[in-house]
Amino acid sequence: MMKKINVGIFFGGCSPEYSVSLSSASGVILNLDREKYNPVLIGISQKGEWFHYTGPVDRLLSDTWQNAADCVPAVLSPNRGENCLILLGADGISRIPLDIAFPVLHGGNGEDGTLQGLLELSGIPVAGCGTLASALGMDKDRAHRLVGLEGVRVPMHLVLEPDTPMEAMESFAERIGYPLFVKPVKAGSSYGVTKVACKEQLAPAVALAFKYDIQALLEENIPGFEVGCAVLGNRELVTGEVDEIELSGGFFDFTEKYTLKTSAIHVPARITPAKAAEIKEKAKCIYRALGCTGFARVDMFLTPDGEVVFNEINTIPGFTEHSRYPGMMKAAGHSFREVISRILELGLETA
Repeated sequence: MMKKINVGIFFGGCSPEYSVSLSSASGVILNLDREKYNPVLIGISQKGEWFHYTGPVDRLLSDTWQNAADCVPAVLSPNRGENCLILLGADGISRIPLDIAFPVLHGGNGEDGTLQGLLELSGIPVAGCGTLASALGMDKDRAHRLVGLEGVRVPMHLVLEPDTPMEAMESFAERIGYPLFVKPVKAGSSYGVTKVACKEQLAPAVALAFKYDIQALLEENIPGFEVGCAVLGNRELVTGEVDEIELSGGFFDFTEKYTLKTSAIHVPARITPAKAAEIKEKAKCIYRALGCTGFARVDMFLTPDGEVVFNEINTIPGFTEHSRYPGMMKAAGHSFREVISRILELGLETA
């Protein structure tokens, strides 16, 4: 009988996207092939405390997972080759071997290369992008600069520091025109993002962005609509079907991303096969330019004249049954369970 592979599934985290991680991790756990893989659940509280969690999955969705009955304090062994989670139980120290780690964390302190770096230092294979690609994917400024070098159009933007003069912001805003976007350089799920329609809205939007990061962006508004492409692979890449976000107004903010109150997602996108093929190739180009492995979702804009413009890359996209990445892969004929298994296989390939 084949020995099951221990998969350390990390969830929670001290980021504004904590609740999103709980939903995504639930999706991964419920769709894990239990004949081949054994989940080892590692919960990180909003304070940054680590626990080995052994309770039911539904307590993640209700955010009641952190309790004495289901949790044992834990740390990751940094000793390369030991590859284990160390449990700090009331009866003493014990260890659970980890064959691979699957971080299902969104935003800072999990998706940004910090956890990936710790795992790589410990010698534990990582499902998904490594340290550098994860860090680049979280940094909108540097991701845009690298992708632009590949010949893919990116929005014009200005990086703001806390001491950037308002006159410089207003001058750049006038140059690219309103409306424009103000964003934290490193944040996800549209936290701290504002669509600014006039000069009077600029200062409060910048102040909001700085609540989420030490740098902010003024970014050109790209006309048209947003499209996305799921990419899977290390060297040989496959893609899901391109999806399309239909907005009734505003932009795809946090509320719309997780409720779809006034927006809709079309999979496949309502575009020609030729344009879909072009978007898929651009997505692969971007994925490679940023050094991605395993999986990622590449978000782009499609302008009214048919130009594809890079928006951002999500190295740990949403992973619920209704999330965009699984939806795009499903439309291409790959079930959620198959995708998770393939992500794990790809992670083990790099070991």
